[in-house]
Amino acid sequence: MQSYSDKINIVWLKRDIRSQDHEPLALVSAKETPFLVCYIFEPSLLKGHDSSLRHQRFVYQSLHDLENRLSAYNIPVNIFYGEAVDVIADLIKQFPALTMFSYQESGTQKTWNRDKAVIRLLKDSEAVWQQVQKNGVQRGINHRRTWDKNWYATMNTPVITNEYTHQPDLPLENNFPLPIDFIEKLSTSIPDFQPGGESYAWKYLQSFTQERGKSYHWQISKPRESRKSCSRLSPYLAWGNISIKQVLHYTKSHENFASNKLAFTGMMTRLKWHDHFIQKFEVECKYETHCVNQGYELLERTKNTEFIKAWEEGLTGFPLVDACMRCVKKTGWINFRMRAMVVSMLCHHFDQDWRHGVYHLARLFLDYEPGIHYPQFQMQAGTTGTNTVRIYNPIKQSQDHDPNGIFIKKWVPELRNVPKEFIHEPWRMSAMEEATYKVYIGKDYPKPIVDCKGAAKKARDKIWGHRKNLLVKKEQQRILATHIRPNRKQINIKPKSLK
Repeated sequence: MQSYSDKINIVWLKRDIRSQDHEPLALVSAKETPFLVCYIFEPSLLKGHDSSLRHQRFVYQSLHDLENRLSAYNIPVNIFYGEAVDVIADLIKQFPALTMFSYQESGTQKTWNRDKAVIRLLKDSEAVWQQVQKNGVQRGINHRRTWDKNWYATMNTPVITNEYTHQPDLPLENNFPLPIDFIEKLSTSIPDFQPGGESYAWKYLQSFTQERGKSYHWQISKPRESRKSCSRLSPYLAWGNISIKQVLHYTKSHENFASNKLAFTGMMTRLKWHDHFIQKFEVECKYETHCVNQGYELLERTKNTEFIKAWEEGLTGFPLVDACMRCVKKTGWINFRMRAMVVSMLCHHFDQDWRHGVYHLARLFLDYEPGIHYPQFQMQAGTTGTNTVRIYNPIKQSQDHDPNGIFIKKWVPELRNVPKEFIHEPWRMSAMEEATYKVYIGKDYPKPIVDCKGAAKKARDKIWGHRKNLLVKKEQQRILATHIRPNRKQINIKPKSLK
């Protein structure tokens, strides 16, 4: 292998697959030194409990969209299949004087260990690694006293306009090519999933601000209507096809902002929450495997594999819960309230440890973002010790948000003939009514696997009673000091603070 002696820059893409508002790409483009753009599919991460083909396919689509955008400047997106340390070590052999640029990643313990291994590798070479802050998430802080102020300051800086010039051909030898069978899997198009890429991210944002978003604030909790009225930007934010700042600036300056202020502000508020939860995970990524409040490690639960399987397959006997689980399996997305409800059912009504479901949903969610997924999952599971424990009643949720059972009947076709007076509680039908509607509960569709009211009361007594535990109380103080803003009134974003 022949090495290239001149200086070279490399942009290592992770969850930031876009061409605009991209600081690492801006840094290398501003220099006369030629550069390469690289992405690494890492086998150890692909085999992780939280990874699935739907994620990898979305990334692959995003990479191709980016390459199409950069092709006019002779900037290929080089894709490798191997462990990051091995790929980067090989790049150093080919380009000893390289400088690598990337965004900081608020990932799992695996990615953090990977990054530390890369740092150790670079110490023994001439190579340099420069990382920059991603969105409003700050590295190295252990409190939130100035977090809000810094977040607003970051979001009020201009969106980066990336400009590119034609790049020379570089003698890169890809010694870690994608396996042919993996390429075939990645290239398969699944119409039920949102397609990856910066181009689609902007189409979704534009259609939201132009028309879809006007109903956002009053349809956000409805499982069917929210599929259209929500921004549906979460996969594009999770994989970095668009930045938080781009969405905020575009929405705030849109011609429809004044007429849709309540709806648009609601969406923008959640962008701040996005960074708020990732900041928690940035500080303590052990939340993937350990309770946020260590006192809840003492809460006893007995694993019930039948309950877990029924929950995963959408066969719990609770129509809205089952519809949501089947929907997310098929499409990769359900709205926030339905996510909270299915987690609540697993952890409270079915009395299962949150760890018995957290990876299942991580694999299903197309918008899986570790920094949001684990803290949010635990918040709904009631293991933070600081948040209000919400034990969702699946019958009431169904009656409130899918009153005619349209969403239920789409995803649980066994119940398509059941009238709306029974669709939320089909077990209440008499034998004659079952015969009339040609659906037999316990045969065509399961009976509820628990008594809803009784299970909820038991869960409420259990989870709230555990808050009296001394370790839970001690942990509350640590959590508040580390993750909570001193002035809780500041929690709501003020759109006027964004220029």
